[in-house]
Amino acid sequence: MDHGDMDMGDGHPAMCSMNMLFTWDTNNLCIIFRGWRVTGTLSLILSLIAVMVLTAGYEAVREASRRYELRHAAIMENTPRSSAQAEEKKGKVVKAALYGLQVFYSFFIMLLFMTYNGWIMLAVGLGAFVGYLMFGGGSIEKSAACH
Repeated sequence: MDHGDMDMGDGHPAMCSMNMLFTWDTNNLCIIFRGWRVTGTLSLILSLIAVMVLTAGYEAVREASRRYELRHAAIMENTPRSSAQAEEKKGKVVKAALYGLQVFYSFFIMLLFMTYNGWIMLAVGLGAFVGYLMFGGGSIEKSAACH
């Protein structure tokens, strides 16, 4: 299904191709946004590096979440009962914010993958690999699924 010839109302035809089947083609490939367009070899390479960095960043957020949970558990062990409830509420808000960031990030990566472009898919996988090597000190018990 190609929507590249549709007029979007601004007088200029859209140049983004929208594939619904796996492809290696990078002609008119837009990644997430109309402005993030692959126009040649250099922009493809830069886009693949950006996708890898974004995906590795997701692993950094996951590791930061794991570390916060451990740090917060240690704080709760040493917190007197009188202030434990306030500390628990604060910890819950921070953990919820980190969780929300992870969910948003994972859906963004899912959209990258849903370009159905083999190059982008490989960059997502390689970015996860590099990110885990760099940031994945913990276990892999938390899924890398969209949610």
